[in-house]
Amino acid sequence: MASETTNYAQREHHEFVAAAEAALADERFQGVLSQLGQVLGAMNQMAFAALPGSDALREQARAIKDDALASLDRHLATLEQNVVRRGGTVHWAADAEEACRTVIDIVRASGGRRVVKSKSMTTEEIHLNRALEQAGMEVVETDFGEYIIQQAGHRPSHLVAPAIHLSTPEVAEILSRRSGQSLPADVEQLAQFARGQLRSRFAQADVGITGANFAVAETGTIVIISNEGNARLTSTLPPVHIAIVGMEKVIPRLADVLVFLKILARAATGQKLSVYTSIITGPRREDELDGPKEFHLIVLDNGRSKILGSPLRESLFCIRCGACLNACPIYRNVGGHAYGGVYSGPIGAVLTPLYDGLATHHDLPHASSLCGACQAACPVKIQIPEMLIQLRSQLHDTPGEVSRLERMAYRAWARIMRSPRLYRWATWWATRTVGRWRRRDPWLRRLPAGLSAWTDVRDFPAPAEKRFRDWWREQSRSGLRSASNPPSGSNAGSGSNAVSSSGTGSGFDSSSQSGSATNTDVNPNANRNTGTSTGTSQTSADAPPD
Repeated sequence: MASETTNYAQREHHEFVAAAEAALADERFQGVLSQLGQVLGAMNQMAFAALPGSDALREQARAIKDDALASLDRHLATLEQNVVRRGGTVHWAADAEEACRTVIDIVRASGGRRVVKSKSMTTEEIHLNRALEQAGMEVVETDFGEYIIQQAGHRPSHLVAPAIHLSTPEVAEILSRRSGQSLPADVEQLAQFARGQLRSRFAQADVGITGANFAVAETGTIVIISNEGNARLTSTLPPVHIAIVGMEKVIPRLADVLVFLKILARAATGQKLSVYTSIITGPRREDELDGPKEFHLIVLDNGRSKILGSPLRESLFCIRCGACLNACPIYRNVGGHAYGGVYSGPIGAVLTPLYDGLATHHDLPHASSLCGACQAACPVKIQIPEMLIQLRSQLHDTPGEVSRLERMAYRAWARIMRSPRLYRWATWWATRTVGRWRRRDPWLRRLPAGLSAWTDVRDFPAPAEKRFRDWWREQSRSGLRSASNPPSGSNAGSGSNAVSSSGTGSGFDSSSQSGSATNTDVNPNANRNTGTSTGTSQTSADAPPD
């Protein structure tokens, strides 16, 4: 049970249901989220619709990621060779702790303690800021959204727009506390204030830390895509540049970058191209005027190699564009903090259990309607619904993760679905009880026990008052009577031909099909030549199935 004092925006947690309920009850937050699909989601759709051959381009990007992961060991070795050849240093980090320790060692070796960072979900994943602060270092986020949530003490709520959960007046209040003066709730003035605070930080920083959207094995290049100049300043002004990338960010060739540049910005923000695309290959050379003296590339595993060999390998295709979040009806109602981890939305519902454990995040695979909107929006067509189903299957097979009552219900359902006789009895009973009780209002407003979670927020359709097979039997009998008493002058035949010409509305052309439908329910041994059943005229529509 969730604690009432849990601050979901600040703390990671395993309480998806409680956090989601809190988000749904927050009217202000719901107003903020309502704009997400109307803005980013709509811009994503329009951007791809205006791009000729966009579907083929997405397939090409998917194929590149697939091929890269298929030979990832070779591409990583090539990447290291080319980074070193161009004067950089490559570090390998098996987990978050090793990655943070490596960063701290590099900062200390540089003789500095002031760090500036550009937006990076990978550094959020390893909780780098906390590790640096505990080591006595000063770290400042320079992306406007990240700067806001750092001042507020919040976690990112979106892959692309980390402060999207905050309204403009709330941002003004947060930055006013920082400045010691009352700032107006005006976006431009707030951005101007942040710019003034950060300019001096770039010049004074000893180390700049970035992530990377892609790492190119062929050339040892990293590619950073952003809409603010902070990433470029972070990677060029400080004397030491550290780039931290997940091992899945490696792509084979520099030419592959062109494919991703065409889809990433469109998927993330609806732009044809982001404002800044920084292509960095090693430290500054002797004939260059700017750039760091040292370049360090940290390649992070942190559970990725385990995923690489699993059926959910496709989750590593993700390019962190946030398109699936913008399209997801669940995310657009509960926001990012409800998911509990660093990654939110549909892809977070896959990645967080894979990185942090399925048992502790057992709600996330169910945090989806499986509508497929995420897959349709994904620029590399990740089959997120299929992966969520696989996680649900794994969860069901995990001892203790499914209640005894739920397990019994599934077993009963499976038994009924495997037995035609039991299925006929169950459907007959449902229509003759609940179906007839609710014939005037075919919706159930409240379900019992654990099923009530469904009807707390939506109605459940009641069974029909008549089964299809009963309707079909009645139509078949009606057709037979019409055929046996043809109108005057009719040349309708008898027997199977009579059934064929009766026009039961079934769409079947042959008498054997019509007769078969009747015979299956009542007497499977009836004479198929006549299209009738020996028991048909004796079976009432209200009688239980045989």
